[in-house]
Amino acid sequence: MLSRRLFMIGLSATTLTACSSTRTPVVREPQINPYFAAMYGADYSGEFPVAATDLRRVDPQFWRQEVPYVTSEHPGTLVVDTPAHHLYLVMEGGRALRYGIGVGKNEALVFRGAASIGRKAQWPRWTPTKDMIEREPDRYGPFAGGIEGGPTNPLGPRALYLYKNGQDTLFRLHGTTEPHTIGTNVSSGCIRLMNQDIIDLYGRVPTGTKVVVINA
Repeated sequence: MLSRRLFMIGLSATTLTACSSTRTPVVREPQINPYFAAMYGADYSGEFPVAATDLRRVDPQFWRQEVPYVTSEHPGTLVVDTPAHHLYLVMEGGRALRYGIGVGKNEALVFRGAASIGRKAQWPRWTPTKDMIEREPDRYGPFAGGIEGGPTNPLGPRALYLYKNGQDTLFRLHGTTEPHTIGTNVSSGCIRLMNQDIIDLYGRVPTGTKVVVINA
């Protein structure tokens, strides 16, 4: 009887322990669709390596994808919707290729209206504008002489330069060293894309392409 009583006490203790145990929850990494993982993977084919983009830090709505898009603009036109943080390459049949973008910190820093791509550059040199240096001298002053192209250059691997009436507007569509900022108001006025996206866009649009920038 004593042995049976001890057995029952032990069983009860085991049951209580099992019910009250607090295991550390297993945190599973979000699964990225292989299609997008490959789209934003590392690229070692060019002059400099392009690192893979960590898509866990970018809202999926800002990943490159074909979407329905109704517009009066002709196919081949770029439409930059700054409030929505999207850039559209207009296609035939009411469709567009949509890219996520980062835009100016405030409306005063963002170009608006129509322009065209006056120049294209691979691994562009970057020089902060006079206005940028005046607004944030501590941040941009040390780079007044410019930075050569490369993985640490703020313009990323490609840049498309916006011209209006034959003059450089000083606004660009370019890559970024901060892909997690896509979908936010963060830049000094230019339009930034993830590096894989600006490489893709660079290959699709020629010099002279019309660019319409919507800024509410």
